[in-house]
Amino acid sequence: MPQFTLTLHCPERAGIVHAVTSFLVDHGCDIVQHQQFDDDVRGKLFLRTAFSCDGVETDELAGEFAKVATQFEMDFDLWDDRPPRVLVMVSKAGHCLNDLLFRWRAGGLGGEIAAIVSNHEDLRPMAEAAGLDFVHVPNTADTKHLAEQRLVELVDEYQADLVVLARYMQVLSNDLCAKLAGRVINIHHSFLPGFKGAKPYHQAYDRGVKYVGATAHYVTPDLDEGPIIEQEVLRVDHSFDPRALTAAGRDAEALALSRAVRWHCEHRVLLNGNGTVVFR
Repeated sequence: MPQFTLTLHCPERAGIVHAVTSFLVDHGCDIVQHQQFDDDVRGKLFLRTAFSCDGVETDELAGEFAKVATQFEMDFDLWDDRPPRVLVMVSKAGHCLNDLLFRWRAGGLGGEIAAIVSNHEDLRPMAEAAGLDFVHVPNTADTKHLAEQRLVELVDEYQADLVVLARYMQVLSNDLCAKLAGRVINIHHSFLPGFKGAKPYHQAYDRGVKYVGATAHYVTPDLDEGPIIEQEVLRVDHSFDPRALTAAGRDAEALALSRAVRWHCEHRVLLNGNGTVVFR
């Protein structure tokens, strides 16, 4: 039977789970997975329920559920089992793109990569070897506005549900961040907060760090301060020179980003203020 996923958050009160499960049973749905989190600090409940249901359309079911949502002041989303379409943006470093492509071809990414966009030509062979469109969009101080206009066009053209900045080394404007809010994931080369600016692993080496890591987060107008989805950390010691730290860091970046993309595509990430609730 067709598969659906319902996610919601609302003020905490009695009867929410009963209302959701009763609605699904009354509509002939079979619950296959249910997860919830009660945030006692904020007084909110977060819920993710995956279920199967035959003979209904997504819009029809969402319209019926809206009556329940109104009663409990719920913000909810209902998705069918269509894999979200992903637009990946890169610059010159290819380790995150390579990892995403491997997981996509192995069926473990959760989404469908639609195209690769870059401000450089370096990774065209990798994209085309995977059978994907590669779109070169130069982005300089003089062309930034035009580049972002083109990005919005590409999001529409490829019907992208998610944009992934897989080491795309350009800062998105505030306007673009607002337009694509909740739909852009970035990988940062630090276990935030961490070393900012150029050569972070050289900075880490100079400071004699014992851990290196990476942070996957949603992009907001506040640079590198968006809601965090996933972080990966690795133990290092004095024997790691900048080259070894860079190699370890690349592994952490690829792993944190791929997890964040998969969880987003499987509708497991719910925003909670400046943070997230992740149903793994």
